[in-house]
Amino acid sequence: MFNSKFPQTIKVAVTAAFVATVALSPLAVRADEQGKDNLDASATKEVTGEVVDMMCYVDHNAMGEKHASCAAKCIRGNGPVGIVSDGKAYIVVGEHKPMNAELAEYAGKTVTIKGKMAERSGIAMIENAEIVKK
Repeated sequence: MFNSKFPQTIKVAVTAAFVATVALSPLAVRADEQGKDNLDASATKEVTGEVVDMMCYVDHNAMGEKHASCAAKCIRGNGPVGIVSDGKAYIVVGEHKPMNAELAEYAGKTVTIKGKMAERSGIAMIENAEIVKK
């Protein structure tokens, strides 16, 4: 397996390092997963931005006062609702249910939403969201 030109002590050291790495790698992955769980649990934050209907926003960047009545209609019709903050769009959901009824009146307006942040495959979401009253 090893070239015979290497001293025996180097062969033993390399073999021991390899075995230790393979043996300990599941522990490293588990520690990383535990850190991720802790991060997710503390990932609740506030986002301030404009309430949009995601269909029109994604399709043709529809936002603002000019689109507010259309957005409210789409949100009331159970279209996906989101918030845009600093150029980033988030889908907004309550505790495993839509928040359309609560957010429709804020279409085209700036609000602050508090909830758990989640993101996968480029799609960002605020879940267990609630409107922050100031």
